[in-house]
Amino acid sequence: MDYFVFICGFVALALGPAAPMCVPSDYTLYVEKPECGFCVAINTTICLGFCYSRDSNVRDLVGSRFLLQRGCTYNQVEYRTVLLPGCPTEASSRFSYPVALGCHCGSCNTASDECAHRASSNRPRCTKPLVDQRSFLPPF
Repeated sequence: MDYFVFICGFVALALGPAAPMCVPSDYTLYVEKPECGFCVAINTTICLGFCYSRDSNVRDLVGSRFLLQRGCTYNQVEYRTVLLPGCPTEASSRFSYPVALGCHCGSCNTASDECAHRASSNRPRCTKPLVDQRSFLPPF
């Protein structure tokens, strides 16, 4: 019996990394405004990972208990603001962005969170010269 428990524990530890949990992950936002002269790379964290979901083809027969749709979404979020460089004085140079402090598997709240799929990554990131967030005024 002890041998069986040991093997089950070992298999669970070995396969654990194959299904990443929902955790804050590093992400780079590329931000530019039409009226400003530069594109800015902002390093932040977003919620990313695997959440268990199921959708039964026979839910009409057995009820909604077999329908479980969850995604990796914010548990705690903080908004930070930076000043974008190269903006004329009449344009707003402030840009606010979310920083994931904690994540969980649950339904996405469309009133406060972006629930869409990520856009294709093969498009150009910036149309203007790129400036790193650390090379200008610090966030406030």
